[in-house]
Amino acid sequence: MKLTSPDFEEGGMIPREMTCDGGDVSPELNITGVPEGTKSLALIMDDPDAPRGTFVHWLVWNMPSGTDRMERGKEPPGAQGANDFGGKGYRGPCPPSGTHRYFFKLYALDEVPGLKEGSRKEAFEGAIEGHVIEKAELMGRYKRG
Repeated sequence: MKLTSPDFEEGGMIPREMTCDGGDVSPELNITGVPEGTKSLALIMDDPDAPRGTFVHWLVWNMPSGTDRMERGKEPPGAQGANDFGGKGYRGPCPPSGTHRYFFKLYALDEVPGLKEGSRKEAFEGAIEGHVIEKAELMGRYKRG
């Protein structure tokens, strides 16, 4: 399984419009090679370089297994989890200082997690434990100013 974006290359800089300095527009994400037996897809975008530990920017699960594209600026079908800004949905990079890395982690699951909308990353990780068929990752960077 592979996760790519026409908006930035692996390890490249995330465009300003997709950050708190722009319009907080979610990037387009393309998904290929979803494995047989996948019942649903899930995505976490987080920043491990945040001062107080890993910071969640986006959490979505229960996306249909046939999803091959997440459109720029649109929430994909599925359940939205809580981000660490105190809401749901995509919130872009907004590092307080320096260059941070942002990991988009896509999971192919052998089930449809029975989590409530708005659940946090910890609940999500507990729910998918033992149900991940495959994982793909895309990393982008951002520095303010």
